[in-house]
Amino acid sequence: MNPAMLVLGIIILGIAACFLAAAILCWLWNTTMPDVFELKKITYWQAFRLLLLAMILFGGIRFGIGK
Repeated sequence: MNPAMLVLGIIILGIAACFLAAAILCWLWNTTMPDVFELKKITYWQAFRLLLLAMILFGGIRFGIGK
């Protein structure tokens, strides 16, 4: 397999994982938080931004040796 294609596949898989994680966060939030804490439901893009904010604040994804 061509190394460039492998890198491209990993990048595409990573992007797809981010969008899937946002959908899961949106679903979990909307099924739990409004009932438990009487908060509003959120949209998919609000969940995506929350996920990005959490990754920035709490260290997100780390690559390399010595995690």
